[in-house]
Amino acid sequence: MVRVASLFSQLLEQVPRSRFAGIVARHGGERAAKGFTCWDQFVAMLFCHLAQADSLRTICGGLALCLGKLVHLGLRGAPRRSTLSYANAHRPAAIYEDLFWAMLEHFRQRRMLGSTRHFRFKNKLLLLDSTTISLCLSLFDWASFRRAKGGVKLHVLLDHDDYMPQWVLLSEARRHDRKAASLLSLKAGSIVAMDRAYNDYSLFDTWCERGIFFVTRMKDNAQWVLIRALDPPQGSRILSDGLIEWYEPLARQKCPRTLRRIVVWDPVEEREIVLLTNHLEFGATTIAAIYKERWQIELFFKALKQLLRIKTFVGTSENALRIQIWTALIAILLFKWLHFISKAKWSLTILAAMLRMSLFTYRDLRQWLDSPFGAPPWTPEEGPFQLELPLFGQQRLAARGT
Repeated sequence: MVRVASLFSQLLEQVPRSRFAGIVARHGGERAAKGFTCWDQFVAMLFCHLAQADSLRTICGGLALCLGKLVHLGLRGAPRRSTLSYANAHRPAAIYEDLFWAMLEHFRQRRMLGSTRHFRFKNKLLLLDSTTISLCLSLFDWASFRRAKGGVKLHVLLDHDDYMPQWVLLSEARRHDRKAASLLSLKAGSIVAMDRAYNDYSLFDTWCERGIFFVTRMKDNAQWVLIRALDPPQGSRILSDGLIEWYEPLARQKCPRTLRRIVVWDPVEEREIVLLTNHLEFGATTIAAIYKERWQIELFFKALKQLLRIKTFVGTSENALRIQIWTALIAILLFKWLHFISKAKWSLTILAAMLRMSLFTYRDLRQWLDSPFGAPPWTPEEGPFQLELPLFGQQRLAARGT
């Protein structure tokens, strides 16, 4: 006899139900609800990502096939397609946005995501980038991007300590990256590694005043003058290092800030990478390693798009799209936690595939993570394996002479 619930049910135990109920009440998510709660909606959308369901029919049908196992998930039954569609279109997406940040805080406080610090410095390292999610303009007419193409843009500020978001912004795809960067609220001493799409000279000046450091790539048309050349480390891939004065490209006026220009050789692509930073104390190899670490946010976007459902959507309204993206972020948070506690040393892709095929398997979650291919444990009741007849059954057999 297996004395545990399904793996899906044990995953849902990581969701703080009291916090979830408070968030729903604050946003009025269940106002005038008739049986279909926000928890039912959340479980259905989380099943969409974990099971790679690509339509409302697949979500509702997949849950209906497991009707006898839904009670462990807190569901009374599988939802109808029209009910789930209406909830996605009208219930506030802010519910799941607040739930994601509440769960992320819960996991970080309990150190459930581990630490991935690779540098000796104590500054907070943040990775900034965005990804565009393409949409069909005929279906998502509110998300116009180009003449015959729709889309939205997901801006993420990733914390280097656990490779999970520190800040998320969902905007129209036409919005330039540097406009999103101006909305950031950063602490003094933070280091932001970003691509050159975020180059904004006025933003750089503001960050210098606030004591915020950045590492980015210099644009090819940037105007600068070398002030002092610095000696690059011997035997490294640093080709040159120096302090520069830079100019506004339109006004051609010299800006008062002194920046640092570092040229690094990339042996993989066989090209030079020109880095720009306002940090004048770190070694050139450290600055190059900081920018190289920016690749982790590209891996985050890759996992988000490949493992979860944010390229095909089950609703066409903006609210439904936001709900699906925020529940995808909750799912990737659970994947990161499972990957951290697992001893099987799987990649995140293999872990997601194995979990998708075992969602309703009745095994202890941690034992499954450590030994996924083992047989489910058998824990019989105490006593002999032979079932004993009840007393009245024995009396009947004795009366028959058998």
